[in-house]
Amino acid sequence: WASVASSFGAVWIADASTLEAVKKHLGQLQEKTGAVLGGKMLMVVEAFSHRPVAAFFDADAKRNETKWWQELQMRLPVGGLLITDMGFYGFEWFDTLTEQGKYVLTRQKAKVRYQVVRVLSSSSHYKDEIIKMGLHHTDPCHHQMRQVSVLWGQTWYHYLTNVLDPQQLSPQQVCDLYRRRWQIEDAFLLTKRLLGLSYLWVGGTNGVQMQVYATWIFYTVLNDLCADVAVALQQPIERISVEMVFRSLYFFQRALLQNPQLQLISWLVEYQGSMGLVKAVRRRHRRNAATSLDIWASALT
Repeated sequence: WASVASSFGAVWIADASTLEAVKKHLGQLQEKTGAVLGGKMLMVVEAFSHRPVAAFFDADAKRNETKWWQELQMRLPVGGLLITDMGFYGFEWFDTLTEQGKYVLTRQKAKVRYQVVRVLSSSSHYKDEIIKMGLHHTDPCHHQMRQVSVLWGQTWYHYLTNVLDPQQLSPQQVCDLYRRRWQIEDAFLLTKRLLGLSYLWVGGTNGVQMQVYATWIFYTVLNDLCADVAVALQQPIERISVEMVFRSLYFFQRALLQNPQLQLISWLVEYQGSMGLVKAVRRRHRRNAATSLDIWASALT
């Protein structure tokens, strides 16, 4: 990913998640009002280091992701690339980013009508095309977009970006980069299940925000610790288990009582095997890697 990182001012992943129900112990009032969701949060993380970049909160749990367009546009630097799901899809959004010299990568909607302007490259398993969207729309997409389609198994997957130059972002990089979007889903899972954000301790909006931001600050520190462990073990950060690093802190604290001279990183490296800090490469990962190799090998022949 070195070439991708050097081609963009930043490579970020953004997504929103609904908070769990607020735990209000108000007796009959709780029975009348029912469960009240704590709100909605939007998180932005770096694609390669997994480090959180920004956090946004709204007390309205039903807030549409598109209402965060302006905040994301302002935060993303010129030349930066933002990876999002289809919740942020919109012609106005794409045009604004293109005019500002900023980039986006997302999934293409199934029912969007478009016209192919130019085919950049293709094979039996993929297509790389420049397209024009919204031809019959009252407010069409004014700038051309690029659609990369990949046949994975029996299904075609379509990805959309305003990075029109395949030298800047190859079709394989488009597909593989979007697959990294799962990392932010993993971050939501860890903050909610592991760090306790699934239980909101207060009912007031201000208190919920304090808990949300405090949890993400702690997750940032934990993520930096995982990065240090990855460097020490000479492993990609994706192979380091955030959960097991977190759980190892309890055992380190116990060991520290016996030997105050212990250093955290060196201790984690020494006991990484018994603590399970490095994730195993599972069969589905090897199978996906083999499938990807077959697809893009065909593109070179």
